[in-house]
Amino acid sequence: MEQYLNDHHQIMSRAIELARRGVFTVSPNPMVGCVIMADNRVVGEGWHVQAGSDHAEIAALREAGDKALGACAYVTLEPCVHHGRTGPCVDAIIKSGLSHVVVACTDPNPKVAGAGVTALRDAGIEVTVGILEQQARDLNRGFIKRHEFGTPWVTIKSATSLDGRTAMSSGESKWITSPPARADVQKMRAKSCAVITGIGTQKLDNPSLDVRLDYQQLGLAEALMDLPTRQPLRVVVDSKCQIATGAKIFERPGQTLIATTDGVSQRKRADVLRSARVETHFFPGIDEKVDLESLLGHLAERGCNNVMVEAGAVLAGAFVQQGLLDEIILYCAPKLFGSNARPMFDLPIDTIDAHLALTVVEMCKIGEDIRVTLRPDKDY
Repeated sequence: MEQYLNDHHQIMSRAIELARRGVFTVSPNPMVGCVIMADNRVVGEGWHVQAGSDHAEIAALREAGDKALGACAYVTLEPCVHHGRTGPCVDAIIKSGLSHVVVACTDPNPKVAGAGVTALRDAGIEVTVGILEQQARDLNRGFIKRHEFGTPWVTIKSATSLDGRTAMSSGESKWITSPPARADVQKMRAKSCAVITGIGTQKLDNPSLDVRLDYQQLGLAEALMDLPTRQPLRVVVDSKCQIATGAKIFERPGQTLIATTDGVSQRKRADVLRSARVETHFFPGIDEKVDLESLLGHLAERGCNNVMVEAGAVLAGAFVQQGLLDEIILYCAPKLFGSNARPMFDLPIDTIDAHLALTVVEMCKIGEDIRVTLRPDKDY
């Protein structure tokens, strides 16, 4: 029995490895990989390349052909049972003659949510669920959180000096980190469905917030290299709707959303932006600031799984204060900026007991800088 489970784990690990190939391309869909085994040999492999393309199971079945009859498929996420841009994978699996399907984790999408496993079992196919379940959930943490909690996975990215400063008192901040760290941030953006900044950062730095690496630079398969890089939705939190139509963020490929509050001046300004083909959305206001929880709910409704916050101390601090973060990725440069420089977060804490405890989940060197991934304790 132990050897049987070890084999399951080894093959599912391969399926997870395949699934990761879709990290830059599949949004808003989940990353999925599939391996088909017959007579202790791999007869088919597949992964979901991008939204609208064949799902992993279909690609693996196509490669397996007639060898799928009586074989076992390992898939990282429960096969779909609903019609989207492609047909249900469950129907193709049943038709193929597979005898056993091993599923890492069930799909929280209400259109699936166990129905795929039930349909396979009703068709007489043996189904095993839960092999490397946590690894599979981690793979699609944003997709799963969006369906289970109605909000995307939120990562706050910050680049700081060794003493935790993000800019000089004048606002000067280019460049804190080394070129390798900045290239790593580009990859973070490429993995994100949306990138959020504030109007203060926009006015000070006039960033474009786009992905400037092509798929070859991102290390993707040759088949994708000729495709344009998927750009995240760029979101500017601009409560008074002050952004200028000539901002650099509007000049780059991809969509930009201005998140503002509702008011007479905001409505007038939104009309100007709309005439320039800039999308605005009115959110409830809290102390005349955009309700960030409502913003995240809206992004989830748009299909955003993973959201990256690249903002100054005020907006980043607001996400932390309201408990709306899932992780912080900090790029720390071996420099000292001094006490007059700007802090990472505007986060008034008066006592030690009021601190926010974080867990370090990863630490590595990127160029001359240290990248640290930290997460607060949450039950999911």
